[in-house]
Amino acid sequence: MPPRSTPHGGETERAGTARRRAGRLAACAAALAVAFTAGAVVLGTGSGDPATTASVPATAPQLLAGGDLTAQISGDLTARISALQSHLRAQPKDFTSWATLGVAYVEQARTEGDPSRYPQAERALDRSLSLRPGNDPALAGRAALAAARHDFRGALRHAERALAENPYNERALSSRIDALVELGRYDKALRDADEADARRPGIPVFTRYAYVQELRGDVPAARRVLRRALASATAPGDVAYVATALARLAWQQGEYGTALKHFARALGADPAYVPALEGRARAQAAGGETAEAIRGLEQVVARYPLPGPLVELGELYEAEGEQGKAREQYDLIDAWTGLARANGVNADLDTALAAADHGDRKAALRAARAEWSRRHTVHTADALAWALHVNGRDKEALPYARRAASTGFRDATFLYHRGLIEHATGDTAAARRSLESALRLNPGFSPVGSRVAREMLAGLGGAR
Repeated sequence: MPPRSTPHGGETERAGTARRRAGRLAACAAALAVAFTAGAVVLGTGSGDPATTASVPATAPQLLAGGDLTAQISGDLTARISALQSHLRAQPKDFTSWATLGVAYVEQARTEGDPSRYPQAERALDRSLSLRPGNDPALAGRAALAAARHDFRGALRHAERALAENPYNERALSSRIDALVELGRYDKALRDADEADARRPGIPVFTRYAYVQELRGDVPAARRVLRRALASATAPGDVAYVATALARLAWQQGEYGTALKHFARALGADPAYVPALEGRARAQAAGGETAEAIRGLEQVVARYPLPGPLVELGELYEAEGEQGKAREQYDLIDAWTGLARANGVNADLDTALAAADHGDRKAALRAARAEWSRRHTVHTADALAWALHVNGRDKEALPYARRAASTGFRDATFLYHRGLIEHATGDTAAARRSLESALRLNPGFSPVGSRVAREMLAGLGGAR
């Protein structure tokens, strides 16, 4: 075989890379699209009832009851969905089970990165409401579905309708808080979290209350609430969910050893819990365990090719000089985005952040502007600031970068973005402060961003 340095060898290598990239893209599309046909045995393609009459235990409708589905593990969800499907073949007029199935599909879409589950969820919830108009489990399910699709105004509307029917519906109380947070209405979200705690205290409300406190800059309060929630958790899914929330909070503060301990507890409860697997890899990368982090993220994106871990893995490859492998990850984000939009998901925030760093900068700005027109949160402010920056519009960007910090929320990526924007506007003193703050808060916040921040600080004469 000719050596790789010859023209023929170079062409062979490039062809192999192209084939691998095409294969990865095809696998991604297949993984995300396969569920278009899954579940048709129950939902079908028309409006008829399921035809089969399999015998199942009478307790099947309770299989998903009594807990927050955000805390349920994926393996359990698959089994529970199968049981619900079998039950509904035998009892097609059970409106409560149709609502439960719809919510289960929403959670399966979230945990598996599979937006093609959302149309199935919608059909199941519609079936429930056709059997019993105005039933609060289905209305709460619609709120969860709307939130998953990033239609937060719709989520708030459906949650309010569910609570008008049943003021104690836990899922509706939780979805209302989620919607208010994602609309940037943080003060109202805190009041509603207090109200939800009075009505239905428990892990779903505790974790949301903690996140609202974190967004308001009160990290100690967030940590206290999450610790109490973890102490009260008994189900494996609840333990994995809360321990991961505590780990993520620790990682945000640069406490990598603590984060890894919490991730280990989460994975001890559920070895397949994807948020914990992803978070552990991020903490390993931040702590310098690059090889372990890459292996972990490769396993995550092979199963669930979501934008967050794809970007993280791509940047780790970049840091290791593997530009071709990095580009494959960024291309997969486009595949995910296309499928998400095809299934009713507003993916503008994901698109804006990924494209600003690794794609079409003009598309990033269009997406960020579109998202800002819908909701004013600290995250959309940061995304719009960064999209404006990469398009050379730094004077416009700076007010949005400042707004991202207006609630007291501290995020190293936000500080990094602000520092680069301040530097581009000529305010080197402010840039130095922001970049030093980013690295002091979370020195391993990004495989690429952390390096850039250090290099820029070296040029500015600041601490590194």
